[in-house]
Amino acid sequence: MSVFTYHLVKTSYFSALKAILFPLNPKKIKGLVHAECMTVMTLGSSVFSPSRMLIRQIAVFAQWENEAVIDRFLDKNSFGKILAKGWHVRLNYLRQWGKISGFVIPEETLEIDPPESPVVAVTIARMKLPEVPRFIRWGRPVEKLVRDHPGTTLSLASIRLPQTVSTFSVWKNQKEMTDMVRGHSAVPNSKKHAEAMKERDRKDFHFEFTTLRFKPISESGNWNGEKNFTINPKVAP
Repeated sequence: MSVFTYHLVKTSYFSALKAILFPLNPKKIKGLVHAECMTVMTLGSSVFSPSRMLIRQIAVFAQWENEAVIDRFLDKNSFGKILAKGWHVRLNYLRQWGKISGFVIPEETLEIDPPESPVVAVTIARMKLPEVPRFIRWGRPVEKLVRDHPGTTLSLASIRLPQTVSTFSVWKNQKEMTDMVRGHSAVPNSKKHAEAMKERDRKDFHFEFTTLRFKPISESGNWNGEKNFTINPKVAP
């Protein structure tokens, strides 16, 4: 079974620009199935805020044949060595909504076990450029909802211009996440996600879109001085 990873790293402007202009190529990296290299964004920030696009911060979402090739990549590859200085989580696939090109998504769906375990959600969309203003209008309230939700331990967005946008969030458990999606959370503006999904169904913002759910296997490193985002002390190891 393949393994997914999500990486976050702060690096130089040169290394960040190189990662975006020359993304990881499965034909050149043994064991890599597909990867998306993106610039980190702050969820919910103003479109014109300096924190909207954090140029030196890179997010990489990747699918690999197995964990051994991940270890080799981080140890031997020049860009892998840069990523190894940051934070990453290794993920087992659970389920998918929608479709996205590039990744080879398993057909089976699984449930998180035990249900109190942390769960990771990744969304990826290829934007219809004329729909970007409308997407921002509906999407920013959802970003704020996820960013400020007490059920998340880590949440952010990322972008690869001109058309790829993504979100990444770690949830304390599956119920916290599904309650947010359905508008059942006991938080302000709890219906914003459900309302945005209805608007997307009415007129899609994207020509490709998927939400992927994962069970974290392990995490390494730290992000913004913090770590153990996927560790729930209530769940016995």
